[in-house]
Amino acid sequence: MSKARELAELGAVYDSGALSNRNVIINGKFEVDQRHNFASHTVTAGSDFFADRWGFYTDANAIAQYGATTQVVADAPSGFEKSLKWTTTSAGTIPATSEVLFRQKIEGYNISKVDYGSSSAKNLTLSFWVKSSIAGNYGFTCWFTDSGSTNRYNLRSYTVNSANTWEYKTISIPPNTANVMGNKTNTDGMHLNWDLGEGTTYSGSVTGNWQTTYVNGLTGGVKIADNNGATWQITGVQLELGTEATPFEHRSFGDELARCQRYFYKVQGSSSDRLGIGGYATSASEARMDVVFPCAMRAAPTISGTGTAQFDANQDSADWNCSALTIDEAPTGIIMNLGIQIGSTSSMTAGQSGGWRFRSDGTLTFSAEL
Repeated sequence: MSKARELAELGAVYDSGALSNRNVIINGKFEVDQRHNFASHTVTAGSDFFADRWGFYTDANAIAQYGATTQVVADAPSGFEKSLKWTTTSAGTIPATSEVLFRQKIEGYNISKVDYGSSSAKNLTLSFWVKSSIAGNYGFTCWFTDSGSTNRYNLRSYTVNSANTWEYKTISIPPNTANVMGNKTNTDGMHLNWDLGEGTTYSGSVTGNWQTTYVNGLTGGVKIADNNGATWQITGVQLELGTEATPFEHRSFGDELARCQRYFYKVQGSSSDRLGIGGYATSASEARMDVVFPCAMRAAPTISGTGTAQFDANQDSADWNCSALTIDEAPTGIIMNLGIQIGSTSSMTAGQSGGWRFRSDGTLTFSAEL
């Protein structure tokens, strides 16, 4: 076979797309977990993040009916090492207007190539591995907002054939030629929602069409959150242009970490760790420090901290609680650094330069999540 024919056939398999950077999903095999470092986490109401870029949404009325934990675990199909595992720890019936879903929000820049609202709108194919303690049909919804700020939804489904068995699934997401995608910037572009339980208001049937009425689960489908002791796991998640699923795109850990740090960056310290974050004291009770991020963040982040730290200078006695930090200056455009202000302390000398040192096992986090 000629090389030209080989390339032509390979191009057909990959739907004339790139052989690298095919996967729109970030952290699809759950190898990055800056927040919890692979420890178990109890699900709370609202938007709760777990492994990097992955989160759950559940409202207060829903979570009042169940309890759950989630964790990145060393259980995965061949070719993978980790998966995200949901375990329902108590259960009741989800109210009619409530829902529980697992999701990844995709930045507009990363999904604009679907070219919705034109005759050249693209097909998308989602593929993943799933393992559940309950066999049956499950709901999945693809969501975006058009240029008129109207949300559009496409309910799909997949089937778990055998309980407690890793199975490979693909979901076809049809193009939308009618509605122009409105968010093609660094804001929300698309949501991928896996249903874990919902009330009747958000249940529906697969039609294949894009709708303006929101549904997230299947009428009569499996509701993991309604079943005490039920488990659901996922890994190897890939979203790509085209009508065919291609082999999972394994990226280097460094590449995946950098993609995650665009949305969330965590500094984990221990006692006496110096962090390379420098600045100067503006008075005896205030210092200004400059944080340089490892990569450009999506937007100006929010900041939080735990533990105690020290302004480490010649006057080496000014300690503060990391939770008392405030943003002093947030640049616009490409966010590569951030000015933060240290207050609620004393004993610094105005004009002295110094650096940040942890006094205890503290953390410093920056979030620019969608």
